[in-house]
Amino acid sequence: MSRLSPPPRTAAASDTPVDVPDAPRGFLISGQLRHPLALTVADLRERWPQRHAPVVFDCATNGPQHHAFDGPLLRDVMDEAGPAFDVRRRKDRSRFLLAVTGGDGHHTVLSWAEIDADFGDAPVLLATAMDGRPLDAVGSQLVVPSDRCGARYISAITGIWCGPCPSPAEPLPWP
Repeated sequence: MSRLSPPPRTAAASDTPVDVPDAPRGFLISGQLRHPLALTVADLRERWPQRHAPVVFDCATNGPQHHAFDGPLLRDVMDEAGPAFDVRRRKDRSRFLLAVTGGDGHHTVLSWAEIDADFGDAPVLLATAMDGRPLDAVGSQLVVPSDRCGARYISAITGIWCGPCPSPAEPLPWP
């Protein structure tokens, strides 16, 4: 169960026209998946339930940041893409990684276990709006509400890769 609530609904917000460019920003979800996906911010808004996350994180260049994000859970979107692991085998799920890349070249890695309900159950979002403003023109943003540092808040997502962490070729030396 998510610790996030649905976004607040107001008449004023729903009556405001949204300026969406001719070519909305999109991204690909690829890797070891049963159903790779090509998505836009509008797809994220229309196809999955939206959650609301007020967050505070520390930015190295601008100090504390206070924002409110809306968007679907990363786990819900990835479930539709169908990672190629056996969902009944916890150890199979625990070795999968997610690599998220942004339009500015920043990228980060999360483990599947972080977002899996049987493990960390982190309510990580693919944001469709920030502070009530739609992100259609700039692209979705990865939001990790539990992070105190903003380094894993990836803007203008261009891709998400999902796959297993490779096993080490040789055992690590024991000290």
